[in-house]
Amino acid sequence: MSNKIKGGGMHAKRVTGDIITYIFLIVLSVIWLIPFFWLVMQSFRDGKGQFISTFLPKAYTVNNYKALFTQFDVMNFPRMFMNTFFIACCTCVISTFFVLSVAYCTSRLKWKMRKPYMNMAMILNLFPGFMTMIAVYFILKALGMTEGNRIPLALIICFSSGSGTGFFVMKGFMDTIPKALDEAATLDGCTRWQIFTKITLPLSKPMIVYQIITSFMAPWVDFVFAKVICRTNSQYFTVSIGLWSMLEKEYVDTWFVRFCAGAVLVSIPIAILFMITQKFYQEAMSGAVKG
Repeated sequence: MSNKIKGGGMHAKRVTGDIITYIFLIVLSVIWLIPFFWLVMQSFRDGKGQFISTFLPKAYTVNNYKALFTQFDVMNFPRMFMNTFFIACCTCVISTFFVLSVAYCTSRLKWKMRKPYMNMAMILNLFPGFMTMIAVYFILKALGMTEGNRIPLALIICFSSGSGTGFFVMKGFMDTIPKALDEAATLDGCTRWQIFTKITLPLSKPMIVYQIITSFMAPWVDFVFAKVICRTNSQYFTVSIGLWSMLEKEYVDTWFVRFCAGAVLVSIPIAILFMITQKFYQEAMSGAVKG
């Protein structure tokens, strides 16, 4: 009888602990969602100005979204959106390839400067990227890439050229893949490229998905490098510069609600990318567990 009472008490404590944990997580979720919910509601607000007396708008409209795609007298949001999308897609492909290649070389190959390179990359990653902003700008200016239609190429180079030093997470994952698979493939006559593409990459799908998302988001949300390189060339502005411009004092009264609408639209590509890649992530993880 005493054992049953003791077991019942432990079960009650466990249930109480689970309830407290769930309540805590729900509260955190609500706190996290409130700003996003407010932003979405403001994007449908019928009116001007950045200050309102109520949490929710009193009147709703879709004109704020329409204005982004029809009124180009101040700024061209669709062009900014497409500029950013093009730069993000190119950066995503290049950065992912660089990271995968460097991670494979440091994880599976042995070469003379391997450890010094890894130490150098680790030290470089300790410093924020914007520390090199001025130097990068003058280098690109000397190459004639800060004017005209070369600006998107300059931004792609900025966002993807240093990606090779961010290989540590990918390398750590590749280190968990048994090297016996590589040795068996070598005995079967596979080249290094075939081992990389047919064995290592399929087994690294979860980390490839992670790398794709992070590589796409970097140029999508960056403001510092985009502003420095684009400067006053409004034709090549990215969405981050456009959203920042909407909050300038001469535009904020009219464009604040449109800023909210633009912020919602900017989040859509990232959400779509996450939903698409999540499927491959789950499949890869289930396959890894089964294996």
